[in-house]
Amino acid sequence: MPILTIFTPTFNRAYTLHKLYESLKEQSNKDFIWLIIDDGSSDNTEELVQGWIEDKVISIRYYRQENQGMHGAHNTAYRMIDTELNVCIDSDDYMPDNAVEKIVTFWKENGDEQIGGIVGLDCNTSGEIIGTELPKDIKTSTLFNLYNKYGVKGDKKLVYQTKITKKYPYPLYPNEKLVPLSYKYYMLDQEYELLLMNEALCCVEYLPDGSSKNILKQYKNSPNGFRFYRMEMMKLPDTPMLFKFKQAIHYVSCCIFAKSKSILRQSPKKLLTIAALPFGIILNKYITVKAIDK
Repeated sequence: MPILTIFTPTFNRAYTLHKLYESLKEQSNKDFIWLIIDDGSSDNTEELVQGWIEDKVISIRYYRQENQGMHGAHNTAYRMIDTELNVCIDSDDYMPDNAVEKIVTFWKENGDEQIGGIVGLDCNTSGEIIGTELPKDIKTSTLFNLYNKYGVKGDKKLVYQTKITKKYPYPLYPNEKLVPLSYKYYMLDQEYELLLMNEALCCVEYLPDGSSKNILKQYKNSPNGFRFYRMEMMKLPDTPMLFKFKQAIHYVSCCIFAKSKSILRQSPKKLLTIAALPFGIILNKYITVKAIDK
């Protein structure tokens, strides 16, 4: 059994998925399974992947489902994965040739049952680190503290122990396609820290049809998923009041998009939500305008 599963949610990405496949074929360590979750593609993704499976260059598992959105594809992946570790590489990204070797070696040398996994770096297609590097004077941290205590910026690559990622599945809401993925990561923060690895594990390309480029439309079109996320973020223990207040503002905005009539009743922080009401209304109007512009 390989130690690592690389999983890739994909939706109509046959035109770019081959870049990831080519990078996985070139890995110096092939101790991995590539799990592709096809989230209801209508292009030739299935035909393409079946051809790669027949090539037998790397170990590939393919699963097709009705479209559920990114978080639904993640839920399916976490249910299916049975290796010790897993990492998500998106369909428009690819891995440096030695990324798997770095992950496997680093985990074997430093990992244990009390550690949730590894946080590494993302880079762009020119090899430049996205955002900032990780602190060099600490060995482990939660993801929340990296961003909110140590000032880390930019997307990072997360490698988790599989047994813990089966916790905290993302809720599914009818006709909605996104619950912020960091919900699971911040929940796991309450139980585990991550090993810090200042190595690029993924090369990122933000395509026009990607989630990052369309986050405001996602926000507007998946209000219940985003509202759930903001409610959970308000509940996080030992977080600054300013952080909770920002979550309350977004919670109000999401409730307006969801046409909720119980903003205060459902809020886990009612006084904070009252204070956030005018700011949430303004934010909602701003996102409405910007989402139309996009």
